[in-house]
Amino acid sequence: MASVVFYFQVHQPYRLRRYSVFDSDPLYFDDSKNAEICRKVAGKCYLPATRLMLDLVRRHRGEFRISYSISGTALEQFESYCPEVIGVFRELAETGCCEFLAETYHHSLVCLNGLDEFVEQVDLHGRKVRSLFGQTPTVFRNTELVYSNALARELSSMKDENGQRRFFGALCEGTDRHLAGRSPAEVYRPPAAGGEELEGRGGRPFGLLLKNYRLSDDIAFRFSNRGWAEWPLTPEKFAAWVGRTGGLCNLFMDYETFGEHQWADTGIFRFLELLPQQVLDGKNTFLTASQALVSRAPSDELDVPEYTSWADTERDLSAWRGNAMQSGAMDETFALGVKIREKAAKLQGAENKRRWEAAQRLLDDWRRLTTSDHFYYMCTKYFADGDVHKYFNPYDSPYDSYINFMNVLDNVRTRLAQ
Repeated sequence: MASVVFYFQVHQPYRLRRYSVFDSDPLYFDDSKNAEICRKVAGKCYLPATRLMLDLVRRHRGEFRISYSISGTALEQFESYCPEVIGVFRELAETGCCEFLAETYHHSLVCLNGLDEFVEQVDLHGRKVRSLFGQTPTVFRNTELVYSNALARELSSMKDENGQRRFFGALCEGTDRHLAGRSPAEVYRPPAAGGEELEGRGGRPFGLLLKNYRLSDDIAFRFSNRGWAEWPLTPEKFAAWVGRTGGLCNLFMDYETFGEHQWADTGIFRFLELLPQQVLDGKNTFLTASQALVSRAPSDELDVPEYTSWADTERDLSAWRGNAMQSGAMDETFALGVKIREKAAKLQGAENKRRWEAAQRLLDDWRRLTTSDHFYYMCTKYFADGDVHKYFNPYDSPYDSYINFMNVLDNVRTRLAQ
């Protein structure tokens, strides 16, 4: 018997408008394009998929459970461009069978540089989730499943407003090189720090849920591939594979899998509609992420000294820091953020109200620039993963992306000086 943890990432970045070196307008983001894409994906995925999830929860009388993390940038765009998406997610939240996870508000990689900003973005996201859905997240899922031992130590130490540890644990990729032959179907724990095991919420050991990337990718990437030996993938076949995992079957994927990456005419919605019954008929269960962490104690240690992610075949940071353009752009962005944060802090007080408000607007713009997508667009990895990067890149080339981003960053630097 297995327990399925179905988790979905929902994210939309604020895409930049074309910004030349001669531009001086501080309006960096392409509102028209962002609205167009948000509404398009809402029509193809967010609305039909979430309505189906709501129907499945009700149809199976609470036995079907799911988890989401929705970036703050996506939530803001839903509110502005298609508020009906927020409404359906609220209905889903009210069933008690849907859990919202924590992440950085801006879907950023600030965990790599500057813990103060990382904590603030996590706090911003938590407040947004509470205000919209009435939930306080207790499980963390970092941008693109970026994870390491160092991140686990930071997450374990984070407290809520009552001084209690905030998180039961975190989600991460089930990388073969770290599992070393072990199964991703168990709860794991990070290495001890200072001789003591990391503690999570409620005094429990800080736990890790590992993505079963093989089964997750069968749905997310291979479902419509007619050249795949297992095509067509039926609910009966997949449910049998799930049952054979014998523990936690962590199926983590982009929500856009349903309707956007795998179009409706592939049969993906019908597959999703029939799958829960097949899983339940096999005497398996569905759990939210926190239920999985609370119901099972860690079975072993997972030592991840370097950062991993769920991106590409390497499952490391090379999708965002794999070339000199990306590393340079990210380093300059982080360095500028330190100065912006310092300026905003110095200007607090009634006597500097106008300048403080300007600094806050600048900080908001800078935070939108920390979104990981901007650095992903600069990726030059055109081999096994090339089609993925080209598919998601709105620019003609990674170099165009870099030039456009750096033009915007130069204007941010000018505004800070002013």
